[in-house]
Parts: sequence; C-alpha cells; structure tokens
Amino acid sequence: MKLLRDIWLIFQRQMTLVLRNPVWVIVGIIQPLYYLLLFAPLLKKALTQAGAHTDADVYRLFVPGILVMLAIFGTFFVGFALIAELRAGVIERSRVTPVSRLALLLGRSLRDVVSLLVQCLIITLLSIPFGLKARLGDMLLAYLLLGLIALMLSALSYGIALKLRSEDALAPLLNTVGQPILLLSGILLPLALAPGWLQGIARWNPFSWAVDAARALFDGHPGDASVWKALIILGVLTIASVTWTARSFARSIR
Repeated sequence: MKLLRDIWLIFQRQMTLVLRNPVWVIVGIIQPLYYLLLFAPLLKKALTQAGAHTDADVYRLFVPGILVMLAIFGTFFVGFALIAELRAGVIERSRVTPVSRLALLLGRSLRDVVSLLVQCLIITLLSIPFGLKARLGDMLLAYLLLGLIALMLSALSYGIALKLRSEDALAPLLNTVGQPILLLSGILLPLALAPGWLQGIARWNPFSWAVDAARALFDGHPGDASVWKALIILGVLTIASVTWTARSFARSIR
C-alpha cells in the first residue's frame, strides 16, 4: 500500500507540472495531426497493394501506425526532463524522503502513459470523420499496447538519462536509435510493400510487431496472431526496462 501511495503522490506532482505547462502535450497532438491531414491523403494509390481501396481503408492502415509513432516519440525523449531535475537538485533532495525509489520511476512513467493515451484518444476521434471505424473493445486493446510501449520507453529513457546526465549526450543517442526504429516498424507504410531482406530485418524490431497488432485490432481482428505476439514481446521488454531503471534509481538515490 505504501508503494501505491508513493506512486500516486509522484504522479499527482508530475501531472500538476504538465497541466501548468501543457506545451509538450499540445505539440504531441499537432505533429501527428499534420501527418493525418497532409500525408494520409497521398497514400490511397500507394496503399492499394496493401488492400486499401477507399479513404476509410487508408486511415484504417495509417492511423494505427501514427499512434505507435506517437507512443514511441512521445515517451522516448522524456529523459530530458529528468536531467533537468537532476541539475536542479530535485532528485538529490529525494534522498531525505521516505518515498519508494521505485515510485519515483513509476509515478513519472504513469504520467507519461496517461499523457500519451489522451493524445492517442484525441487523434483517434479526429480520424473518425475521415472514415476510421473500430470497435470499442479492439480499440481499448490497442491502447493497452500503446500503454506498454509508453511505459517501456519512458522507463528506458529515464534509465539512460540517469547514466548519461547530459542532454548533449542523450540527444544524439536517442536520435540514432529512434531513426531505424521508425524506418523498420512500418509506421508510415506497411512493411508488406518492402523487399524481402528489409522485412527480415524488421522482424527483429519489436515495434513492427506492435504496428501489425494495432492494425489488426483497428481492422477488427483481435484474434490475429500478431496481437498476442506483440503483447508478449512488449510485456517482457517493459518488465525488463522497468526493472533495470528501478535499480538505477535505487543506486542513484540512496
């Protein structure tokens, strides 16, 4: 119970900071909205081979990819905020408090997950006038996938930030890792359109499984093999990421 209380306290403080300065949340909505309005209309002919023959089909394939992209890039860079807190002494002062070290991580990551899901919900609702349709249960399962991505990458970003403690080192590292993740996940275009060698490499990218699963769910196929495979892969990676970063917090704040 103490852990849950500590997580709630950290989460409340972090959400208060977000609500006081919601710029990042707004920017996180606007950027995928540009793709939705300015890029998706170009894809009807390009996605014919992937089974998209109408505008609704295009958005059924495109929107899940955009949501995964939002989950990745909306949480992968949260470590910059932690570096700012380290520099300001916020994390250092946590040493004299009885707050659980695990709660210091999970309270922040929970904030990131909630912010991400709110952004995804807004993007989904804005896609409905374009013809997007999805059953509520399937959409909630897709949001569970997005939440796992957000929790995993948020924890990983915080862990890396604790190790590097410098924006100058963190920025190029995350950009170097993030670029191939984007290109090999089939976010903008389905990997079915890619040559065989590229598809083979992409199978080692866990986010390509997440994109396939999200598209299957938005297409009304929750029993598709890609769904449970993505849940298992992301679940294992999330546990590993949270465990590693929680230990980093425990070592850094004693």
